[in-house]
Amino acid sequence: MEEKGIHIAIIPDGNRRWAEKRGKPRWWGHIHGAKKLEDLSAWCMDHPEIKTVSVYALSTENLGRDSTELNKLWTIYKDEFGKLMKDKSIKKNQLRVNIIGNTNAWRADVKQAAKDVMDTTKQYTNRVLNIMLAYGSKFEIIEAARTAFNKSVKTVPSVEKLFNQFLLVPEPVDLVIRTGGQRRLSNFLLWQAAYAELYFTDTLWPDLSRKEFEKILRWYIGQKKKFGL
Repeated sequence: MEEKGIHIAIIPDGNRRWAEKRGKPRWWGHIHGAKKLEDLSAWCMDHPEIKTVSVYALSTENLGRDSTELNKLWTIYKDEFGKLMKDKSIKKNQLRVNIIGNTNAWRADVKQAAKDVMDTTKQYTNRVLNIMLAYGSKFEIIEAARTAFNKSVKTVPSVEKLFNQFLLVPEPVDLVIRTGGQRRLSNFLLWQAAYAELYFTDTLWPDLSRKEFEKILRWYIGQKKKFGL
């Protein structure tokens, strides 16, 4: 494994279908999906080689969902950010939490809760958890390109390095895991995942087990990156 550590990107698909299979409202699946993210964070802490985890919590396209479901989601995010503030493992593992996306779309109380978490963990450098909220890769790339366009390229070795400075997530992704049976990236970290290994599983997100997660990691370790060579 590389010294820089592994960057895992997660597309946690299947919360709503998981709830519907059980005759529950869709938002009930999101509650259990949030609990699964807590589990996954703990699993990753047991792997020192995993340095960055980026989770697709809410896409820009998801903002068009029913207002009742969206309000439930905002409340879940606010509550989860509150839990992070009290989580002793954050300090123990020196985990920096970044909450990233189109902040103009966030509910006011969610924006404040996100700020509190990021302010509390900004000094930590050992590991990073990126929670992507109202995020879309096209939005990110357009905003980075707009900012880079207004900067002088004379101060950096290449346009690509300049562009990378303005991405919301500057680190390249090593492994993308998508649950729920779909085989696409859905506008998630398109630039960063250019050379990532992609792993798709039919397991719905709330049903993802530690056993399957460990199986995915073993699969990733067995891959050989060639970067087009």
